[in-house]
Amino acid sequence: MIMESNDKDELERLRIHYLGKSGQLAQISKEIRDPEVGRVFNEAKIAIEQALSLNTKHQSLDIDMSLPGKLPPIGHLHPVTNAIEEISGIFEKIGFTRARYPEVDWDYYAFEALNMPKTHPARDDWETFFVDAPENKKLGKLVLTPHTSNGQIHEMEETLPPIRMINIGKCYRRQSDVSHTVMFHQFEGLVIDEGINITHLKGTIDHFVKQFFGKERKSRLRPYHFQFTEPSFEVDVTCDICLGKGCKLCKEGWLELGGAGMVHPNVLKAGKVDTTKYTGFAFGWGVERTYMMKSGVKIDDLRLLYSNDIRFLNQF
Repeated sequence: MIMESNDKDELERLRIHYLGKSGQLAQISKEIRDPEVGRVFNEAKIAIEQALSLNTKHQSLDIDMSLPGKLPPIGHLHPVTNAIEEISGIFEKIGFTRARYPEVDWDYYAFEALNMPKTHPARDDWETFFVDAPENKKLGKLVLTPHTSNGQIHEMEETLPPIRMINIGKCYRRQSDVSHTVMFHQFEGLVIDEGINITHLKGTIDHFVKQFFGKERKSRLRPYHFQFTEPSFEVDVTCDICLGKGCKLCKEGWLELGGAGMVHPNVLKAGKVDTTKYTGFAFGWGVERTYMMKSGVKIDDLRLLYSNDIRFLNQF
């Protein structure tokens, strides 16, 4: 009777009839002497109270059934994942093929084939994570890749020129401060074909900067030295605050983005590429560092991206 009733007044009458001070249950309780009967009586009383309470709640709800329901809260992609997808999309539109190569690789691919001598500081235990595993007689020790440049050699071994590759993966270095983390992501570009020169490199970089950072941002090549490129350059991009005029953040108007250059002949040879016929360029930049320079992002500590603080992540 209680569960079937849709009348508020009727439910109130039932409540008084059964549960009131002078109600049926109050009268019956005065006559109970057997403990077992008392236990069953209490269970019945509780069931009636719950039935009345539940039906009263249902009757008190004023629901407009035509309104849309409330959707459950959902998450979103991490800002680094979004940056990777955007970077990949920009290069794929100009003919680059997305690749992925080992994050745990042999010393040969991470250093030796990239024209880095055994005495190079990067091959020191204080700079690179070496894996405690048996050493390969030809390829050397296993390492957690300190850069995505190992993908250059793999790509040349697997693909005949022309090559236009973008390799995005995790890298590991013994560094941790506001602009470095022990693990980070890097994207590596490699182009090899006949007649490739620095103008192609500069044009590719300019295109990326305009697409990723905005039309008002500019890039420049600054002479530098890397073992695997010759000539080598540091790539700078104008500050998102002052746009190259100079401010407290950048001082001179430019922010360092990453390295680039023409692929060293020794690296091409290691990849079995004919250096009399082909030339190429390469670049490798940190995804997180690149993302931090994006206009409007305003992240002053790279480590925040991996803090897992929901208050921080909810802003993206």
